[in-house]
Amino acid sequence: MKNRLPEGSPLLCVGIDPHRAVLEAWGCPDSAEGLAQFVSAIVPLIVESGCAVVKPQVAFFERHGLAGMRALAVLLQDLRSHGLVVVGDAKRGDIGSTMEGYAEAWLTPGSDFEVDALTVVPYQGVAALKPVLSLAAENSKGVFVLSATSNPEARDTQRAMRSDGVTVASGVVHDLAGWVAENPSAVSTHGVVLGATLSCADFGIDMAKYPGMPILAPGFGHQGAALSSAKALFPATSPVLAVVARSVLLSGEADFVEAVSVSESELSS
Repeated sequence: MKNRLPEGSPLLCVGIDPHRAVLEAWGCPDSAEGLAQFVSAIVPLIVESGCAVVKPQVAFFERHGLAGMRALAVLLQDLRSHGLVVVGDAKRGDIGSTMEGYAEAWLTPGSDFEVDALTVVPYQGVAALKPVLSLAAENSKGVFVLSATSNPEARDTQRAMRSDGVTVASGVVHDLAGWVAENPSAVSTHGVVLGATLSCADFGIDMAKYPGMPILAPGFGHQGAALSSAKALFPATSPVLAVVARSVLLSGEADFVEAVSVSESELSS
């Protein structure tokens, strides 16, 4: 991912979330065969749209078993072969050798599920993510660590105060920044996930302290946040990846490219 994300204005990131309604909108059955059909259809349209960053949601492939994961492997390979930056939204998180296994599966060049960046969960502590943080840095890939998410169920946990007097969410950003400071090869590739529908201040987060830390921001479009507000939401940060998924996917195959174009225009307005 290094040097592949330009600084400056927020970038549109198209989420590839083929849940049942999306497959139906694309004229595909909700089955492994339908998923493979969807993958074949969407790749050339993503390329045509000019979108530079995509985020496949692994769960919607995994639910179709082995065939679904084969479809995911094909999707990842095809997207990366066209030069797109692919963020694998797998939200892996564990400790020790288990975390190392996840890192090798997703961040090893040539692996079946190779991506350019991976979402991870820091519930066991940011330090426990060292295997994935390190392997990503070694391979010039990125990591996005969940910090503050839009779902209301997370608020009590993420706003809870740690023993050092900062919230859990703010502590994730702080601890990641500390790791990056000790590992300069990870500067500009290792960032955090912050929901676009929430206020960072409510979680004790001040991203102005971390201007070079990338942000992956879901919540635009269908979930309610306006793409035109992306820069105002994260004024001190570059790059910001503004994620849209259902708002463009539910347009269906015929209107997908136009929907992405409209989103791009809204983001740059």
